[in-house]
Amino acid sequence: MSKLRIGIIGAGGIAQARHIPAFQQLSEHVTIEAICDVSEEKAKTVAEKFQISKVYTNYQEMFAEVDAVVVCTPNKYHAEISIAALKAGVHVLCEKPMAMSAEEGKKMVDAAKSSGKVLAIAYHYRFLKDSQAAKRLVLENEIGDPIVARVKALRRRKVPGWGVFTNKDLQGGGTLIDWGCHFLDLSLWLLGNPEPVEIMGTAYNRLSKISNQVNQWGSFDSESFDVDDHVTAFIKFQNGASMLFETSWSANIPKDEEGVSISGLKGGIDLFPLQLNQAKHGMLLNTVADWVPGEESPDIPQAKNFVDSCIGLDELIVKPEQALQVSKIIDAIYKSSETGESIKLPYEI
Repeated sequence: MSKLRIGIIGAGGIAQARHIPAFQQLSEHVTIEAICDVSEEKAKTVAEKFQISKVYTNYQEMFAEVDAVVVCTPNKYHAEISIAALKAGVHVLCEKPMAMSAEEGKKMVDAAKSSGKVLAIAYHYRFLKDSQAAKRLVLENEIGDPIVARVKALRRRKVPGWGVFTNKDLQGGGTLIDWGCHFLDLSLWLLGNPEPVEIMGTAYNRLSKISNQVNQWGSFDSESFDVDDHVTAFIKFQNGASMLFETSWSANIPKDEEGVSISGLKGGIDLFPLQLNQAKHGMLLNTVADWVPGEESPDIPQAKNFVDSCIGLDELIVKPEQALQVSKIIDAIYKSSETGESIKLPYEI
């Protein structure tokens, strides 16, 4: 079997730290043929670092050389590049979020359906071994029907002071679209991706507007800061389940908090770490997983799932329609915050 030829679009931190090393670990099945960036100098530097033979500044010119691409650009370009690749007959793994809006995301899904090519979105939290184990517990009915999810993605004063994370024009938002989206995707997946019917949300842009910031992740301009730094939401689903959601770059809390807690009819699950909570035999039992099989890092499992899906050996763990659901919820949270009203779903996009 010939190897899947992959091209990397965007030579920034996520390409270098996650995607290129992961695919190079799968060298029996994959070759990284080329890298593309608007900065030729940057592309050449990364190509030399990772021994990638071809460099491009125009991604369209790369498509003839590859079977698949990994889109690692700012969010603004996700839809444009992914749709162009799919129309050219090239599989796509696109960094999260899939697009700047659900409208753009739907165009990506439609392009994937028309082309028959794979469109994967890099929601890598699903590939964490604790997440995979939690999904197995849900599917094995250990907690019964999920009722309530409590989701937290909170950092204590850690606004990314590098890259374009605080550039609304390029990213579309702040903590919600950058980090909270991972936890939305993970919790929705564990819930079975029920249809949302109503969302009430508030996106704050106040914590990072204060001058003389104390920030652990570099410096930023508080005066020009125009993205959300703290977001809360309440989501109701068609099946009666609900979600309490909160994400922040700038929370005034004792320490960072990352977690998903799901209460079901028979029991509950907590991440992270993985814990199963049940009422059995007249007792309240909490079982913490001492050991969970799987890779410590989600990077290689994510890359392998994409490769295997491209060559027909597996199905995508993150389906594009599910990623689109995340984008719809993000849109609704922002819209609810702007209007001060709850948003009823579904709505036309």
